[in-house]
Amino acid sequence: MRIIGGKFKGKNIKYLKNTITRPLKDSIKENIFNILTHSNLINTAIEGANILDVYSGVGSFGLECISRGAKKVTFVERDKNALLVLEQNLSTLSIKKQSQIIKNKIEDMSFENNKQKYDICFLDPPFADNIFIQNFRLIKRNKIYKNNHIIIIHREINSNDNFDDWFRSIIIKKYGRSKIIFGRFS
Repeated sequence: MRIIGGKFKGKNIKYLKNTITRPLKDSIKENIFNILTHSNLINTAIEGANILDVYSGVGSFGLECISRGAKKVTFVERDKNALLVLEQNLSTLSIKKQSQIIKNKIEDMSFENNKQKYDICFLDPPFADNIFIQNFRLIKRNKIYKNNHIIIIHREINSNDNFDDWFRSIIIKKYGRSKIIFGRFS
């Protein structure tokens, strides 16, 4: 696994080889960033952005964002092994100051004290997890996103998630076993 663009392009990052975490494949990550950068339907820039990376695992998405000029990434992860690797990746790239780690679930974030607003919210829950829709409610209810935000969700291609009550889909792309959904809260 590697960084595919920006100032850390080509740098390898550590990842876990287990059945609990599912790393974001480089090819899918590259497609996500191509859409973010080149789609006329999305006008949210990565450069200078605040990013929320939920179910971040070892941080592949957020690390890529920092490499491409994001101002700050908040990583949300509860798996202890993934957190150790995430911290190693941040240390190796010397970007701890540009990151914040929430070592638990997003439900445990203190929204009352956190006035942070995010440009990009990326959710990559385990494919079998349907509870993550509650995270949508939490993000929307606490309005922790900027007006010109984008939500990106990585799901299994056969998932039948219904997001209509929570946000408006803009782009849906399918890659092998994965489906990437770009949207905005209404």
